[in-house]
Amino acid sequence: MRFPVGGGLRRQWLRAAHGIDLTLERGEILALVGESGSGKSTIARLIARLVAPTAGRILLDGQDVLAREPRGASVAYRQRVQLVFQDPFASLNPVHTVRHHLARPLLLHGRATRQTVRAQAAALLEQCGLRPAGEFLDKHPHSLSGGQRQRVAIARALAPEPDILLADEPTSMLDVSIRTDVLRLLRSLRDERGLSQILITHDLAAARFVADRILVLYAGQLMELSPAAELVEDPLHPYARLLMAAAPRPGGSLFAPLPAAPGRPKNIDPPDACPFVDRCPEATAPCREGTPAVREVGQRRVRCILYDDGPPE
Repeated sequence: MRFPVGGGLRRQWLRAAHGIDLTLERGEILALVGESGSGKSTIARLIARLVAPTAGRILLDGQDVLAREPRGASVAYRQRVQLVFQDPFASLNPVHTVRHHLARPLLLHGRATRQTVRAQAAALLEQCGLRPAGEFLDKHPHSLSGGQRQRVAIARALAPEPDILLADEPTSMLDVSIRTDVLRLLRSLRDERGLSQILITHDLAAARFVADRILVLYAGQLMELSPAAELVEDPLHPYARLLMAAAPRPGGSLFAPLPAAPGRPKNIDPPDACPFVDRCPEATAPCREGTPAVREVGQRRVRCILYDDGPPE
């Protein structure tokens, strides 16, 4: 995904996502982590089809949905792929009640009738931990706490009975005391519904708590994709190690701080080199001689010349 920056003779291109190749299995939670500007939210919006990719394919059950629906996502696609936004204060319309927010997707996607919609909306609230549900249905968003609003947003996303839930920083605007409850809810949806999820987060502890695999992004590119426990305990890519060294842990980090250079991802007309080369404490001259290929290291994937002994993907 590229976005134009500037205009006229000075037009440049911001590369928000490049060479991203991933698979989401049924009943799996995949966490996307990385600093701001790494492409996490862009990937979620591409999968939700809120924006059209510059190039590439999106396969759902093996079918290329971009080729099948070139003019935009169908109602059937939106039923199967739902997005929970970061800000529960902005994602719910303050004019309407909680019941209205849940009734619309239930009726639109044929999951309820006029006679059953209130009961099914209440059941969604119960599943998302808002009990007794009858006390919340007729409330407006402004009368709810941030955590309650986010639970309503999750309930709304569950109303069409999707196969995939995209959660874009769902806990970042919540009090620390209730973040774990929301993460437990996401994990229970995987276990009880078999709901596939992509969790976007800056919080490595949250990713480790709920995710089966973690994808580390930098400058819109895959740096490492590993099972969650393996990445947390033994990150392969230097950038992943830096992220883990910066993550707070009881008793201190497992990893000594690395002497990384300051800076930000170079997304605008980036050079043909490793995107992390200017900040990497382990960079060598070959790192500037083209973008490293993604290598397979056991069940893991890493983009770094340190692992060039492995077979290319």
